[in-house]
Amino acid sequence: MWRNIASNALTFMVVAFFLLGGVLLWAQREYRAEGPLDQAICLEVPRGSTMKRVSEDLASRGAVSSAMMLRLGADYTDRTQSLKAGSYLVPDGASMADIVDIVTKGGASTCGTEVVYRIGIVRAQVQVREIDPATGRYEEKAEFTPGEGDIPLAYAQVREKRDTRYRVALAEGVTSWQVVQELGQIDVLEGTVEVPPEGSLAPDSYEIVPGDTRASVIQRMQEAQELILAQAWQDRADGLPLDTPEEALILASIIEKETGGPDERFDVASVFVNRLERGMRLQTDPTVIYGLTKGEGVLGRGLRASELRRETPWNTYVINGLPPTPIANPGRASIEAALNPANTDYIYFVAKTLDPRDGHNFAETLEEHNANVAAYRKLEGQ
Repeated sequence: MWRNIASNALTFMVVAFFLLGGVLLWAQREYRAEGPLDQAICLEVPRGSTMKRVSEDLASRGAVSSAMMLRLGADYTDRTQSLKAGSYLVPDGASMADIVDIVTKGGASTCGTEVVYRIGIVRAQVQVREIDPATGRYEEKAEFTPGEGDIPLAYAQVREKRDTRYRVALAEGVTSWQVVQELGQIDVLEGTVEVPPEGSLAPDSYEIVPGDTRASVIQRMQEAQELILAQAWQDRADGLPLDTPEEALILASIIEKETGGPDERFDVASVFVNRLERGMRLQTDPTVIYGLTKGEGVLGRGLRASELRRETPWNTYVINGLPPTPIANPGRASIEAALNPANTDYIYFVAKTLDPRDGHNFAETLEEHNANVAAYRKLEGQ
């Protein structure tokens, strides 16, 4: 009798094992199968949300067949605690695995209405954009300059929407004073902040939410720049005439202000490194301008001959070596160029045309440089 009981128990365990395996295989297929959505939706994940709340929201909107299965799949793949706040575009037919990947990957939000506060070198702009769920592309709804004229109705309307996202985008080469001034114009931010050291902010795009403080945004920008500079300093070329990461940041800011195009950064860097190595003055106009403005706005005109001779701590026509501080906030590419310049013998450069985007002519000798300058002056005359 005991032999029969044992045999039956063993049979039951085998059947149960295969049934469990079948259920697991079915669950895996369901988790990765095409979902029921026939039209893309925008999914909002608030700060402090949970995978349970998100899964139930998805199920109620017909995006998944089972909220529990989505949670089990997230648990099984160890993604439950990786949920990121934001607004995300869930495409039609997205599987549960796809959706979990979307809401845990992080980064910039991907759908809904977006307000971008662009802080540029010459001016700031506010852009109101809305994504088309069918194409996943943004369509511009409004654009305006803060403090100039009336605020567009489109901006006022999106400020009332719950799923509107906000970003601050810094252009390479903006000054710290400019950043603080423009952050003060952003009405979704709170508090005040002192102007941080020049060069300490990383030009990039930063997602913000209403109620964030200006100080916290500045802190994020500084932390990002610290990481970029530390990594670039660690990977720097040997034998550079730069003793500290701070000196690299100063040189990078000059490269940023002198570079007409991204492809030239390493050649421009080589000019300044070669000059430092030979004990030549850098003689770069942006340092003269910074000595005049201290980064508080744009000069808005050409330099006078008397200003090129004026003694300021930043005027590299009259001082030796680097100025005492950066003259702007350089981007990652300029920092990397400063610490890994091209291997050239260039010690001169001048713009090719009146359009800075056309780049520069580089020269190894004064004779070559004078010819390049003459060609530029001819264009000016024409």
